[in-house]
Amino acid sequence: MLIKTYGSAVQGIEATTVSVEVHISAGIKYYIVGLPDNAVKESLRRIESALTASGFRMPRQKIVINLAPADIRKEGSAYDLAIAIGILAASGQLVSDTLASFLILGELSLDGTIQPIRGALPIAIQARQDGFKGILLPEANAREAAVVSGLEVYGMKNIKAVADFIAGASRPGPLSVDNDSLFLEKADHYDNDFADVRGQEHIKRALEIAAAGGHNAVLIGPPGSGKTMLAKRLPTILPPLSFEEALETTKIHSVSGKLTNTAALMTVRPFRSPHHTISDVALVGGGANPQPGEISLSHNGVLFLDELPEFRRAVLEVLRQPLESRQITISRARFAVVYPASFMLIAAMNPCPCGFHNHPEKTCVCHPGIVQKYLGRISGPLMDRIDLHIEVTPVDFNALTTPQKTEKSATIRERVVCARKIQTRRFSAYPHIHCNAQMGPRLVRDICSIDKAGQALLKTAMERLGLSARAYDRILKVSRTIADMAGSDGIATEHLAEAIQLRSLDRENWAN
Repeated sequence: MLIKTYGSAVQGIEATTVSVEVHISAGIKYYIVGLPDNAVKESLRRIESALTASGFRMPRQKIVINLAPADIRKEGSAYDLAIAIGILAASGQLVSDTLASFLILGELSLDGTIQPIRGALPIAIQARQDGFKGILLPEANAREAAVVSGLEVYGMKNIKAVADFIAGASRPGPLSVDNDSLFLEKADHYDNDFADVRGQEHIKRALEIAAAGGHNAVLIGPPGSGKTMLAKRLPTILPPLSFEEALETTKIHSVSGKLTNTAALMTVRPFRSPHHTISDVALVGGGANPQPGEISLSHNGVLFLDELPEFRRAVLEVLRQPLESRQITISRARFAVVYPASFMLIAAMNPCPCGFHNHPEKTCVCHPGIVQKYLGRISGPLMDRIDLHIEVTPVDFNALTTPQKTEKSATIRERVVCARKIQTRRFSAYPHIHCNAQMGPRLVRDICSIDKAGQALLKTAMERLGLSARAYDRILKVSRTIADMAGSDGIATEHLAEAIQLRSLDRENWAN
């Protein structure tokens, strides 16, 4: 007898429905075809034990299982449950006419219980698009899949419960999730707040500019000056995630297995902070079975690289392409996987190996030329993609002990959101541009026009401070953001002056 059940294969963050065809005939051998990997080939051993433990029998006949379409590689253990149900139906132990209406997914333990899978959210989205009535999957993944409206989602504990459901012996109600209340209830719950930071008002202002325009930034300062503390609070002032952004972010974390059993939807912007010993593959993604890297896991959020010069050169260089294209393409011989990678890069670094170059009180003990060599670990093309160079100075005792309350993140965020709304209107005709930092050279010339006084100021700054040519466009972009924050239609000289101050590393004498 030939029976069809349905599963799903995930490539990148998109899913493809897989037809699981089970045919039982005379013979004694098992076959799985359709480009399965080792985890899929091993499934028959798990299935046999699970069926026996659950009171069913494994047919002692020839069983041929085809996973179609056959040109897509089938990876992982999520096909166990669909194959097991197909074997039960093909051997006459399960009779039902509803198999074609449901997508069935789950990894089987030897005792018949169902283990969690990866990628439940993109699978549920694709199931709805393909017209399935519902989806049967592990209980641990049910809330994640239930975010998709218009699809019946049933969380199952073991294969016996699935068989009873398919046969109609037991039909629990589908799990439902109120997306609006879930999104609003848990949105923007951060443990950190800018109100915790004492002093450093000019740094807060610089990070507010970065958030308002989507600008990448590097914080340069001695150890203990608060660089990491400030960077961790940047997501708290970014605009709240929209529901579409939350779905896309959740899909990436679902595919990588980063979601907890209780998390149905990511409601806060991700903040990823990999250690400086990370490999280039772990950062960009990939592997034998491609998975998202830290770059994609920080999509719609912040990627924070602490101790930037300590990262290997090859690791830092892989950042250049995604910073421009805002996506990662991982190519293999048979296929290519595309992961979104629209993130803000925030880096922190000491100004020199000892950490005290340009310190107001302590003396730098580095030999001549060491500072320039240390900064040279970061390539020019990468530094060219960082708009803001923010010098962080130590906080004095009076600022640390002052009882005066500082501004909360919520207050700063309101100003950031207002500036982003201006940019949304400005770039409404450009679907791939959402903030000032994403402007290309042509748009910079059209949108960031300055008057003669501004041109004179910029010329003087470049000549006297020794600013590089690459700083020109960056200064114009940042000054446009500062003007947006001030509600100004044009870029004034004070906006340019503030932007010039935020290009420290481009000054010729900074490392001397």
